[in-house]
Amino acid sequence: MRVALFVTCVNDAVYPSTGVATVRLLERLGVDVDFPAGQTCCGQPQFNTGYRHDAEPLVRRTADVFDGYEYVVTPSGSCAAMVRHHYPRLGDARAASLASRTYELTEFLVDVLGVTDVGAYFPHRVTYHPSCHGLRLLGLGERPRRLLEAVKGLELVELPGADECCGFGGTFAVKNADVSTAMGRDKVQGAVSTGADVLCGGDNSCLMHLGGILRREEAPLRALHIAEILAGTEEEARA
Repeated sequence: MRVALFVTCVNDAVYPSTGVATVRLLERLGVDVDFPAGQTCCGQPQFNTGYRHDAEPLVRRTADVFDGYEYVVTPSGSCAAMVRHHYPRLGDARAASLASRTYELTEFLVDVLGVTDVGAYFPHRVTYHPSCHGLRLLGLGERPRRLLEAVKGLELVELPGADECCGFGGTFAVKNADVSTAMGRDKVQGAVSTGADVLCGGDNSCLMHLGGILRREEAPLRALHIAEILAGTEEEARA
């Protein structure tokens, strides 16, 4: 099976380790991964801010770049939701076609590859934050948790208020900084209360927000994308 990796702007510019981990994970499971170099922003920031017409050239470009791939996989619930839910509304047939072929990483693993045990090893106490887009628009449900529960050495603990927004919300964090920070602090307090070593999620945009609060408050845990947990193996840990 061959797929295209839609790495997203945030991962490409700030968290390239997540993109690398996604490729390592998929290749370990027997998937051939292409990285179309022409990919740029999917248009979500412009679209969510109300500038639909400014988003349309980016939508068309994204549809062109990923044309011909049966599966497009992204380690981002936010960007997957943009493509799946908003592209079909923009009146472009190629964009609508891309929507039907785009998968968030955990749903691709569970629904398409049919696996929950990916052979991962991560000997840490972990709590999982389901981002709003993954939870509500994509309906990822228990898929991420099932993957984490199968990781050797990992202890998964419940996050209080897990279904509450972390406060990032893209441009919301810029326009409403005080409210955004207060929401993030509530989420961080819940994570700290679990005694976890790692606050895990499927969107580095949310984890960037929460990770900043964790560092400023010198909290005893770190934020980490689920792909980087699932990519780890016992052999690598002992090397």
